[in-house]
Amino acid sequence: MKRMKTIITSLKIFLFFTVLTGVIYPLFITGFAQLVFPSKANGSMLIKDNKIIGSELIGQQFDSTIYFTSRPSAISYNPLHSGGSNYGLTNSKLKQQVDERRQYFIEFNQLNSLTQIPAEMLFASASGLDPHISKQAALLQINRIAKARNFNGSEKLNLIECVNSLTESPQFLILGEERVNVLLLNFEADKIK
Repeated sequence: MKRMKTIITSLKIFLFFTVLTGVIYPLFITGFAQLVFPSKANGSMLIKDNKIIGSELIGQQFDSTIYFTSRPSAISYNPLHSGGSNYGLTNSKLKQQVDERRQYFIEFNQLNSLTQIPAEMLFASASGLDPHISKQAALLQINRIAKARNFNGSEKLNLIECVNSLTESPQFLILGEERVNVLLLNFEADKIK
């Protein structure tokens, strides 16, 4: 009898916490997020011409000469199985990839071969989905984009101003470095002219 009472009490506690943590808490948090910051709660989607063009949180591939290019991705920007290449610094395949990426970035952006290329344009991020590049990496791409879009001097200055205005400070002023969201930058670049 006492054992049965203990089992029933245990089941009641189990059901209570299942409903509390599996139903009530998620509904409360979802409702709160929808009320307080709906854009973030729905994935920070960017909409253009009534179409979702991407999320500010997920990196995308941009190959056109009229757009800023993103950081390389070891997973081809597929968010279903995010991850890096996991190559160590002494791995010859990593060295080959870095050399190829350096050469590609220099040629694609018509830069001097001695130009210092920011590390994030040479190495894929750990998730393969990083949506940011450094301000320096964005500025190195300005001449290519301005030329491809046939920008005049004023429009080129507007493009530089886009980079400056979209540059985010390090988180809490100490974590990370200045960075620019590539999708937002390309979205704003389309508005120039």
